Amino acid sequence: MNHEYPEHQDSAQQPTSDQVDDGFRSLMEGLRTTIPGVMVLFSFLLILPLQSSFGDISGVDRTVFYIAFASAAISSVLLIAPSVHQRVRAPISGIKRRSLSHVMFATNLAIAGTIAFLVAIGAVVYLVSSLVFTTPVAVGATISIVAMAGWSWFWLPLVQFRRD
Repeated sequence: MNHEYPEHQDSAQQPTSDQVDDGFRSLMEGLRTTIPGVMVLFSFLLILPLQSSFGDISGVDRTVFYIAFASAAISSVLLIAPSVHQRVRAPISGIKRRSLSHVMFATNLAIAGTIAFLVAIGAVVYLVSSLVFTTPVAVGATISIVAMAGWSWFWLPLVQFRRD
């Protein structure tokens, strides 16, 4: 039984408003650590084209830059969305969250934002590595970082901890 998300319990038992709020607060706490990383990466990508040497990068590197830039922007939007939900719901509209479906939807937005962040990180690792070293080194570094993030962000919580 999943104690963190009561929607996995019997459908006859509806979550309380406090349980829903606790789930949303828990999600917000997790996003507080992720969003600054996305913002730092996005800021770096915003200023990169303004550097005089940016005009010297190859067409492939420009494409990789844009993949990183777009992924970081998408990640920012998706990861910030749940906090906007938090502000727009009860304080402004007076509509309280009564269902865990809103928490689960916000969680899915956060997961999609995390995946977009991983794409951005991978693209930036490739871009920087290809500018500093050779393409094979850049590919190796990118594979290593993406694999490490995939293992630590997704495999561990979904596979390893399920066994415990």
